[in-house]
Amino acid sequence: MRNAFTMIELVFVIVIIGILSAVAIPRFAATRDDAFISRGISTLAAVRSAITMERQKRMLRGDFTEITSLTNGTGMFSQFSDDKAGNKNDVLEYPLKAGTETGKWSVDGTGKVYTFHYSSGSCAFTLANNKLTGSCPVFPN
Repeated sequence: MRNAFTMIELVFVIVIIGILSAVAIPRFAATRDDAFISRGISTLAAVRSAITMERQKRMLRGDFTEITSLTNGTGMFSQFSDDKAGNKNDVLEYPLKAGTETGKWSVDGTGKVYTFHYSSGSCAFTLANNKLTGSCPVFPN
C-alpha cells in the first residue's frame, strides 16, 4: 500500500486555491489604486505647504511677486517661478516625473493647471493667487 493523494483530493485543493485567488486578486488591485491616491494626496499636501513657505519667505524679504509656476521643465513641482531677487527655490526635494499614467501628475502648457491621474479619472488643481486649489472626488477636503 502506498500513501499518496488521490486525484480527487488534488482537484479539490486546486479548486480551493482558484476560489481564494479569485477573491484576493481584485483586493490587491484596489489596494494598489489606494496607494496611488495616497501618494497623490501627500504630494498635494507637500506642494501646498511648500507654496506657503515660499510665499512667507518672499514676504519677509519684501517681495510680493506672485508664484506663477511650480516647474522649470525638468520635472513636476521642481522649482518656483523666480522672485525679484532671481532666486530659484525648489518646490519638492525630489521632483516627480510628469506623465499621464495612473499615479502621475501632469501640467498644462500654461503652467497653471496641475492634473493628478488615477485609475478611473483625473483631478485638476489650478495655481492662482499663490494657492494650488481644486477638488477631487478621491481626495478628502
